[in-house]
Amino acid sequence: MFSKPLQVLLSLVFLTGSLFPTTFFAAQGSDEIRIDVPADAQITVRNDFGNVSVEVWNNSYVAVSATIEGSAKFTRSPIVIDNRGKLLTISVVRRPIDPAVAIHLKLKVPVSANVTGKSAQGDIKIDRETAPKQPELIGVNNAKSPAGTPATEPDNAEISEGDIIRVDSQLVTLNISVIDRGTNRGLMGLNQSDFRLFEDGQEQRILQFESSSAPFDMVLLIDLSGSTKEVIKLIRAAALRFVEAARPADRIAVITFAGEPKIISDLTADRELLRQRIETIDTARGDTKLYDATNFAMSEVLKQSKNSRRTAIVLMSDGLDGTIPGISGQQGSVKYSYPETLRNIQEFDGVLYTLWLNTEYEAMSPLDTQPEAFDMGHDRMKEMAEAGGGIFYPVERLTDLAGAYEQVVADLGTVYSLAYKPSNNARDGHWRAIRIGVNRPNAVPRGKRGYYAN
Repeated sequence: MFSKPLQVLLSLVFLTGSLFPTTFFAAQGSDEIRIDVPADAQITVRNDFGNVSVEVWNNSYVAVSATIEGSAKFTRSPIVIDNRGKLLTISVVRRPIDPAVAIHLKLKVPVSANVTGKSAQGDIKIDRETAPKQPELIGVNNAKSPAGTPATEPDNAEISEGDIIRVDSQLVTLNISVIDRGTNRGLMGLNQSDFRLFEDGQEQRILQFESSSAPFDMVLLIDLSGSTKEVIKLIRAAALRFVEAARPADRIAVITFAGEPKIISDLTADRELLRQRIETIDTARGDTKLYDATNFAMSEVLKQSKNSRRTAIVLMSDGLDGTIPGISGQQGSVKYSYPETLRNIQEFDGVLYTLWLNTEYEAMSPLDTQPEAFDMGHDRMKEMAEAGGGIFYPVERLTDLAGAYEQVVADLGTVYSLAYKPSNNARDGHWRAIRIGVNRPNAVPRGKRGYYAN
C-alpha cells in the first residue's frame, strides 16, 4: 500500500517575484499540506481518478492529503494546488506514464468555506450555511472509506496566498517575452487575461502564470576553448557585468568549458561570492565540446533549482564544436550530437539565450578552420536559441560581450511564464505546435514554438 504521494518534491513559486521561492519536502509519514485561507473562501476540487472526502472542522486553514491504491509508486505527486486567496483550486492530474490506479483526496476545510467540484463519483458541494460541524462527506453517494492507508498528519507544509505548487510534469511550461512592435521594447505589466494559448490550433486553459518580475535561476555557460590570458580578462569583466545587471532575487551559476565543463559557481544570490568565483576563471585546454557542455548545463540547472523557479541558460561561444566539418584536429562532443542537443533544448523546461562570438580568421591552409565551419557555428548557435525560446545575439568583438550580457538581463526582465495541461494528453512523441496571442496592440510574443509530447 502506498499512501505518501506528497513525499515527492513540492516546488513553491511566488508570483510576485519579490521573495525567494521555498522548496518543501514532505517527510516520511508527513503527507498533509496546510493552506491558510480567508473566511468564506471558495474551494474548487477536481479528481477524475478517485473520490474526495471532505471533513468540516473548526480550524481556519485547509488540510489536503492523498491516498493511492495498490503498491504502485509515482515519481511526482499528482496533486496540483493553486492558491489565489479567496479562491483555492485543488486538482489531480495523472500522466500517461503513471500507473492507472485510483487516487483519493481527503480535505479538511473550515466551516465557513464553500466547497464545490467533481470527483469520479460525481459532484461535490458543501454549503457553509448548512454544513455540520464535524461530518465527513465522501464523494457523492459513496459512504465507504477510501481504499488504501490514510495519510498521517504530523508535520505539515504551509502554503500561503499567491503560491502555486507545481507537482506534476504533465503541465507544459512556456517562457514568453512580449515585445512592442513599434518600439522593439519589452512590454511590462501584462496579466494572465492578456494571453491566449493554442496547441495545434486548439485553445488551452492557462493554469499557472508568472509575471515578468518573477525571479530566475540563470546559468552563465562560457566557452573558454582557445582563450588566451588577455581574452580571459575580458571574459571575466563581461561576466561581472552580467552579475551586476541581474536583479537581486535572481540566482546565478557559472560553468566554463573547453574539453570538459567545469562548475565555477553553483547557483547563488550571493553577489560577492560570485565575484570571487568569477575572478578564478582561467584558460582551459581541450577540444571544444559545445554540445556536451550545453547538455551538462541543462542537467545541472534542473538538478540545482529542482524546478523551484524559472530557469535560463546564457551560452557564450563561437559555436565551433569539434564535430563540425572543416575543423581540423579536434574530436569535439562525444556524448551528444547536434541533433540530440537541439532536441534536448526543445524539451528543456527553461529558456536558452546564445551569444555568438565572431572568432573567424582567414584560413591559410587545410589545417586551419575553414570559412564554412564558422558559418555553421553561427547558424547552429542561432538555431539553438530559437529552439530554446530565447534570443540570438551576434557579438562581433569581444569588447562588445559585456553589453550583450546586459541586453540579455534586460530581456529576461520581460519574460512571462505560462503553464497549461494539454487537452491532447497522448504521449506519442509527436511535435505539438504552440501559438501565443497577446491582447495588446503591436504586441509580438517570442518563445518556444512547440514541444515533443514524450
